[in-house]
Amino acid sequence: MNATGRLPDDERNGSKTERNDEDDKTMIVGGARASFPGARAAPDAPDAPATQNVLPPGTRLGEFEIVGLIGEGGFGIVYLAFDTSLGRHVALKEYMPSALAARVGSTHVQVKSERHESMFRAGLKSFINDEARLLARFDHQSLVKVYRFWEANGTAYMVMPYYKGVTLKAALQAMTQPPDEAWLRALLTPLLDALAVLHAADCFHRDIAPDNIILLEESNRPVLLDFGAARRVIGDMTQALTVILKPGYAPIEQYAEVPSLRQGPWTDHYALAALVYFAITGRTPPPSVGRMVKDSYQPLARIAAGRYSPAFLKAIDHALAVQPGNRPQTDRQFAAELGITLDDPSVKQTASGKALARGGARRRIGWTLGAIGLVAAAALGFLALKPPAHSPYRAGAGGEAGPAPASVNTPTPASTVVAARSADDLGARVVPNPPAPPAAVPPYSPAGEFGRIVSLADPSIAVKVDVPLARAVIGRDRLRFSLASSRDGYVYVFVVDPGNQYLQLFPNELDRDNRISAGKRLTLPRPSWPMEAGEPVGANHFVAIVSAAPRDFSALNLTHDSVFASLPTEAQQAAAAQRTLTASPFAGVPSCGSAAPSCPVAYGAAAFKIDVVRSSK
Repeated sequence: MNATGRLPDDERNGSKTERNDEDDKTMIVGGARASFPGARAAPDAPDAPATQNVLPPGTRLGEFEIVGLIGEGGFGIVYLAFDTSLGRHVALKEYMPSALAARVGSTHVQVKSERHESMFRAGLKSFINDEARLLARFDHQSLVKVYRFWEANGTAYMVMPYYKGVTLKAALQAMTQPPDEAWLRALLTPLLDALAVLHAADCFHRDIAPDNIILLEESNRPVLLDFGAARRVIGDMTQALTVILKPGYAPIEQYAEVPSLRQGPWTDHYALAALVYFAITGRTPPPSVGRMVKDSYQPLARIAAGRYSPAFLKAIDHALAVQPGNRPQTDRQFAAELGITLDDPSVKQTASGKALARGGARRRIGWTLGAIGLVAAAALGFLALKPPAHSPYRAGAGGEAGPAPASVNTPTPASTVVAARSADDLGARVVPNPPAPPAAVPPYSPAGEFGRIVSLADPSIAVKVDVPLARAVIGRDRLRFSLASSRDGYVYVFVVDPGNQYLQLFPNELDRDNRISAGKRLTLPRPSWPMEAGEPVGANHFVAIVSAAPRDFSALNLTHDSVFASLPTEAQQAAAAQRTLTASPFAGVPSCGSAAPSCPVAYGAAAFKIDVVRSSK
C-alpha cells in the first residue's frame, strides 16, 4: 500500500502478473547449523531488516521461541526459532499478508479493513489446508517437511526444518560453464521422484523454479520448497493483488481457467523442463502466453546439439510444449524420456531380494563378544562427493560459449551475503560457494555407503554419537558408545571391520528392544552383550540409524547364524548394485504392518569410526 492507502497502479490491473525473480527478496547470511542438543543461541542468525509486523526475539509461540528473522515477504514472515521441547532450531513461518493485515499488540494479527476480511480468511484457509497440511502429509527427502501447524493470534503458523544450503539459482549463477548431462540427471532424479509422490495424491506444486529449490550443504540433495498457496488464492480473488507467476516457468494453463487447459503433472513438468533450459542456456524459455500468439521458442535439440544426448534434449523440448496435451502426461513417461528411473520401494525390495546371495565365510571382526572392549572417537563425517568437471554456464542463443548476461550477478565473497530468496517461501539458509550435485552414485565401499546413508537422512532427525576413547587396545579396552536422537524412533547399528565383515550390531539375538526416546541417551553395548577389542587391527566403521518407524532389512538377505546378523562381501556387492541417487538398500525400508494407515519413511543417521590397535604407544 502507498501513503494514501490506495494500491499502486501496477497492482490494480486486471490480469495475472508474472513475478520478476528479483522481486520480494530477502538477503540471508550463511552460517553453521545448530548443534545437538540445541543451544538457545542462534546459529549465526540472519540479520534481515525487520518491519513493525515482525515479532521480536524472545517471543514465545507455544513451545517455540523466536530467535531472529530469516525473511519477510508480502504474504508471510519466516523466523529462526528454537524448539524448547526438542532442543533444536527450526524455521517458523507466520501467515502475514501485509497488504491486508497488520500486527496489533504483541502477537495478534488483525485485518485492516472489513473489505479485506474475505480475502484474508481465504488466504489463511489456503495457508493451512493447501500448504501446511498438504506438505505435512508427505514424507520425501526432496520435499520440504512440515513438523506441525496451528492457528492462533488471529493468524496461522507452520514449523519446518532449518535447512542449510544454497538455492539452485545461486548455485547456477556461481558456475561458469553449463552443467553436463550427468549433473542434470543427478539434479532431476530426486526432484522428479518427489513430484511423483505429490502427483500420486493428485497434488501439484505449480511454483517450480531455481529460487524455489535448495541444495543442502552437506549432501547436495535438492529439496523442493513450498507451494505459496496463500498468495495464489488471494491473487485469484482480487485484481488488486499480484498472482505470483514466474515468467518462463509458468505454463499457459496457470494463466487462465479454461476447460481445455487443465492443470496436471504436465504443469510441473513444464516448469521443471524450463529450469533445465535455463541451466543450459542461461535464459528461460519465452513466456507461455506470448508463445500462444507467436512461438519464438528455440528447441534445445538444435541450440544445444552435440553437448547432450539427442534423447535428453528431445525430452526437455517435449515437456516445454505450449499445449498441455502435447507434453508428457505422467511422471514415469517423462522420467523414461529423460533416461531416469524413479524409485519404487516395493520393486527395489523384490529385485534386491532375488539378487542378494546368502552365506559366505565368517571373518572375525575387530572385537569379540563377552569380555573387555574397544572404543574410538566418533567421526560424524561422510564421503565427500566432488562436483563434476563441467558446471553450468551462460550459453549464447546458438549454444556457443559466451559471457554471462548482465542480469546474472557475480556471487559475493564467502564472508558476505551470498544469495536471496522470497520470504513468502520457506526459510532456507543460504551459504557461499554453492555445491554441485553428484554426477552419479559413487563406487561402493562400506564406509562410503555409511556416509551416503547419513547424507540421505532427514535433517529433522538429529542423531549424535559419543565415544569415550579415541582408540581401543586389543585385550584391554571396552567397546562403549552412546547415541541420542532429537525424535522418538527405532535404533539400528551396523559395523564393518578392517577385514570387510559387515554385521548388524543392534538389535541382535540377545537384545531386540531398539526403541529410543527423544533427548534420552542410549548406551551400547548393553551389559547383556559386552565386547572386547580383537583382531584384525584397523578402522571399524559404524552407522547408527534412528528411524521414525521400524525398518525392514530383509532385502539384504542378512545371514542369522550367530548373535549378530552378517552380510557377506558378495551380498554387499549385490545390494550395492541396487543403489540409486536418492536411496540406499543398506538403510532398509520402513515397515509398519498392514494395519497402519501410513508409514513414515524418515530416518536420521550418524557415521563414526572405531580404531583397533595392538598397543597404545
